Amino acid sequence: MKIKIILCAILFFGMAFLSTSQAQIKIGIIGLDTSHSPAFTKLLNGDDKKEEYKDFRVVAAYPYGSKTIKSSYERIPNYIKEVEKYGVEIVPTIAELLKKVDCVLLETNDGNLHLEQANEVLKSGKIMFIDKPAGASLAQAIALFKLAKKYNVPIFSSSSLRYVPKVQKIRNGDFGKVLGADCYSPHRRESSHDDFGWYGIHGIEMLFTVMGTGCTEVSRMCTDSTDVVVGRWDNERIGTFRGLQRVNLYGGTVYTPGGAEQTGTYAGYAVLLDQILNFFKTKTVPLPEKETIEIFTFMEASNESKRKGGKIISMDKTYYKGEKNAKKLIKKLN
Repeated sequence: MKIKIILCAILFFGMAFLSTSQAQIKIGIIGLDTSHSPAFTKLLNGDDKKEEYKDFRVVAAYPYGSKTIKSSYERIPNYIKEVEKYGVEIVPTIAELLKKVDCVLLETNDGNLHLEQANEVLKSGKIMFIDKPAGASLAQAIALFKLAKKYNVPIFSSSSLRYVPKVQKIRNGDFGKVLGADCYSPHRRESSHDDFGWYGIHGIEMLFTVMGTGCTEVSRMCTDSTDVVVGRWDNERIGTFRGLQRVNLYGGTVYTPGGAEQTGTYAGYAVLLDQILNFFKTKTVPLPEKETIEIFTFMEASNESKRKGGKIISMDKTYYKGEKNAKKLIKKLN
């Protein structure tokens, strides 16, 4: 009788352990050339991880990563050592990574590599978060989402600035209707990316988080230290982005019937990670594709305005050019 009880107990606890093990979502990272990768790994694998992260773990990483941007590729050796401290296995290929994980954090700092790397993940059917920028150009971003539709795999891409708590309260209507907004962030240029795609995207993401979609026209004025982009929305609202080349400031002012509200500033990686993990668990995309594509259209329209001395540029015309080029990119992949 005692033997039966012991066997039953072993079976019960064994099944409980197996159930727990199966419930854990295994995450793979592509790209150890950005500080985001070790930061996310520490939050998910560290000894002091939050209770709500207990069902997730980073189990493997493919480290590459930019091979041409020095500020990115020179980080890789140290970041490999850092994530290995948290029990992450370094693998030689994305194909090998995909055998070991349930979902993917595409963290490669170089947006030019995202389309090719993401295509391999999408073919496997694994859901994926793509860190900013989704691509190095509007065409690349459009192509990425078209491929996701083709393979019927949910994806999303975002800056952590979108999830600043005050920004989300404004988006959710806690302060009333948004009549307009002025947002700002650092603007660091990287020649391999379309202007604003490398870093200015942070402030532009904040602008679209509070204003929503519907921007129809864009114009841009530049000096050696500052770029200012003005967008007209289809409901007669105006939003601006100020790209700061010499100071590290993030934030904005949002205008409502009750007064002007400050957006707040950078709030760390955890606010974004919370959204990513909920996406991995539910497979529900937290951000409309349309909004991400409109952000890239806004950036490209601003670049066209700069090339034409501040001329007002149509968002629709800019998108159609990007879509045409996206089809060419997809054709090259196949």
